[in-house]
Amino acid sequence: MPKYLIEATYTAEGLRGLTKDKAAGRRKAVEKGLTGIGGKLESMYFAFGETDVILICDCPDAATAAGFAITVGASGAVRSKTRQLLTIEEIDTGLSKNIKYQPPGK
Repeated sequence: MPKYLIEATYTAEGLRGLTKDKAAGRRKAVEKGLTGIGGKLESMYFAFGETDVILICDCPDAATAAGFAITVGASGAVRSKTRQLLTIEEIDTGLSKNIKYQPPGK
């Protein structure tokens, strides 16, 4: 199953919800949301700075991950960035392809 990195930042409304639900409550809500779409939460961390929460999760496919991200963003409580993560093996498979590329000006 594809793995995703999600970086999330709470809005003021989201921070009010966090103080009410606590971090454990938010983890439980994220786990429930992901399992409901056939995914799985691997890890969840809170962080200082620009990003409040970092998630590593599995989703069945990119369309499902996009739907999850849009639904979360539409709540107005969180802004997020989602990136698909690739394994070493997936990169090696891509690199084994016979790719023809000419850089600009060459």
